Amino acid sequence: MTEPLVRIAGVNKSFGSFQALHDIDLDVARGEVVVIVGASGSGKSTLCRCINRLETIDSGTITIDGKPLPEEGRALARLRADVGMVFQSFNLFGHKTALENVMLGPVKVRGVRAAEAREQARALLRRVGVDDKENNRPSELSGGQQQRVAIARALAMQPKVMLFDEPTSALDPEMIKEVLDVMVGLAGEGMTMVVVTHEMGFARQAGDRVVYMDAGRVVEIDTPDRFFTDARSDRARDFLSKILAH
Repeated sequence: MTEPLVRIAGVNKSFGSFQALHDIDLDVARGEVVVIVGASGSGKSTLCRCINRLETIDSGTITIDGKPLPEEGRALARLRADVGMVFQSFNLFGHKTALENVMLGPVKVRGVRAAEAREQARALLRRVGVDDKENNRPSELSGGQQQRVAIARALAMQPKVMLFDEPTSALDPEMIKEVLDVMVGLAGEGMTMVVVTHEMGFARQAGDRVVYMDAGRVVEIDTPDRFFTDARSDRARDFLSKILAH
């Protein structure tokens, strides 16, 4: 049995008197796509942000590739380089072009030479279908294009795992598919992914397992087929009836 790439054990997290995560246990295997679903406020995004320590945890452990999450400093920077993150808002540098945004991490953090980083960045922009926009700044791109540049930027660090925190929720409907198509492609290439999303079609198509959260707890973990056709808990069935009715 190989060690999981991400191991979350007994994790608790509170914001003041509000407990956002209760005793979370979750392993993510190499090459696995785990999709986290649940109503707003169920703790999905908090869990995602704890995996690369954008949020600290109160108790429990999180390990990435066998190493516990460092507290701070250089070790944390190195860990974050191994964990790609794509947010709801694209978080691109507005004064830099698409190409410069993708090049920045490898040059600054990994010490890659600029010429090499430029070649890699071009290849990644091609991979996500926006290579014709390499000289455009974020303000000149659609939301879908910006999010695809953000995915390329995360991939440029050659991460061991990619975290997606509701990557399509800020997009217009016609742009959602172009971003999900890129994510489905990554899943097909064997990228380890943890995806917080409301897109049930993606969960069905690309997910290996679906994690259903409610009120800061993991209620169910199952394959997409079983979860969508035969959810075990009343809460999950209620959630699905509301989501799938639209």
